[in-house]
Amino acid sequence: MPPPRAREERRPLLARRPRGPRRWRRTAAAAVLLVEALERAAFFGVSANLVLYLNSARFHWDGQQASRAALVFLGASYLLAPVGGWLADAYLGRHRAIALSLLLYLSASSLLAATAFLDGRRSFCGEVPESPLGPACPSPDCPRASPTLYCAPTLYSGLLLLALAASSIRSNLTSFGADQVMDLGRHASRRFFNWLYWSINVGAVMSLLVVAFIQQNVNFLLGYGITVGCVGLAFFIFLFATPIFITKPPTGSQVSSMLKLALQNCCPRLWHRHSTRDSQGTQTLPAQRSPQPGPTPQEDMANFQVLVKILPVMVTLVPYWMVYFQMQSTYVLQGLHLHIPNIFPEYPSNSSVALRAEGSSYKIPEAWLLLANVVVVLILVPVKDHLLDPLLLRCQLLPSALQKMALGMFFGFASVVVAGGLEMERLQYIHRNETVSQQIGKNVYYAAPLSIWWQVPQYLLIGISEIFASIPGLEFAYSEAPRSMQGAIMGIFFCLSGVGSLLGSSLVALLSLPGGWLYCPKDFGNINNCRMDLYFFLLASIQAATALLFIWIAGRYERAAQGPVSQSCPSRDRG
Repeated sequence: MPPPRAREERRPLLARRPRGPRRWRRTAAAAVLLVEALERAAFFGVSANLVLYLNSARFHWDGQQASRAALVFLGASYLLAPVGGWLADAYLGRHRAIALSLLLYLSASSLLAATAFLDGRRSFCGEVPESPLGPACPSPDCPRASPTLYCAPTLYSGLLLLALAASSIRSNLTSFGADQVMDLGRHASRRFFNWLYWSINVGAVMSLLVVAFIQQNVNFLLGYGITVGCVGLAFFIFLFATPIFITKPPTGSQVSSMLKLALQNCCPRLWHRHSTRDSQGTQTLPAQRSPQPGPTPQEDMANFQVLVKILPVMVTLVPYWMVYFQMQSTYVLQGLHLHIPNIFPEYPSNSSVALRAEGSSYKIPEAWLLLANVVVVLILVPVKDHLLDPLLLRCQLLPSALQKMALGMFFGFASVVVAGGLEMERLQYIHRNETVSQQIGKNVYYAAPLSIWWQVPQYLLIGISEIFASIPGLEFAYSEAPRSMQGAIMGIFFCLSGVGSLLGSSLVALLSLPGGWLYCPKDFGNINNCRMDLYFFLLASIQAATALLFIWIAGRYERAAQGPVSQSCPSRDRG
């Protein structure tokens, strides 16, 4: 009979030499990081210019509709994370779930690429509906009717399939990579999360420097074709590295156990009737009942108590995610209405087709401002991992994960305040009728004569906040969860970040109603008559209030953790 560990997981096929385990563990971790970088390159290739793509002449979605679709996509890519984690835990296992998710990713990204050329749009979306003819507007203040959302079912279906695939990879690849280094020491997981985040941003740099430029200045078909190639390469690398991976079979999901315990504690009368009915139905066949493998009821209760303690901490981080996801939605919309300089000067003698597009020079892609966020992460993660953390650890001054998260929320608050101040300044130029028209692709935007580089501080601040809020958040979710619930807790962490994005989308939709701050009936695709500055300041006030609540809840959690340590630690050590 094989030993228990052999039944639980499959060790790598290539780890046979004495020094093999450490070498192959690092190789397996490197393969996971490479897959993560390629998948993130594809993800940012879709999300970075999604507002511009939907706002273009292909679809004629206005700014609020395009921004709302981007927020829905980003939110769903996090909100659906528990689905992929549950499927992996209960039925597929992490390795198979990741492979199937990459296949779904490949199909959905190909569908999105098909909408980037005319024949593909006709096949999947039909013909563009013609605008109904009507009497001329008698007044310049007459509101214009919003156009129908052309290709909305196809685009939303493709984006939601992409979000499901991305969320499944996010929830499973993170834990799968941590499994590869769990034998390398107690600090290996912390370092893996640092370099995982670094790899994510390497993929973002690849995407923003190359794909975003091609999408804005060449065409979206080639740009989205590159994202399809990144997903295909990631799928090949993952399958090629399978022999050196530690893979674990599905062990069952504790979702039903947690729901039963929640029902038992919240609604005891309903639980009593439910348990009485179940016991009567099972008494007729006592011989067929057999003990089920898995955690005992005592372990389920201990895990449930840990979950009840962790959830309030993660829930109070939701407003931070509302601020964070503005970087890829309303920050982009704001940047399109600032002056974007040309990369190549437009000389009269320069008529080369290679350097000119649609009669104008190449514009710096607005999505390149995300590089300010990315560069901060790429620089600070190695500095933090090799210099800052070891120094603070030797001096016994290393802050806890919760303290870092509170600091990250402060930087997020500062970022959205800076964005609001810039928007106030931009609107002053608009009200004085000091605008410049600029063509981005095939669309004309009426921008303030403020340089887009004024957006750099808000991107830098959100990047610093990411170092202190997101990475320690991953570390907190993975380390504080019981081992039998690590996948579920990681899924909940990503799910709550998606809740933040969807709440931001809902707030944009609410404020876009007639009379709201983001209602712009006379703009038709621009935001020059909106009060986005008030929206930013509202987000800042929400972030500030919940940051104070987070500090209070985190303080209670840390005091409780320093108390009965002997009661909480054993539950996290159970397999």
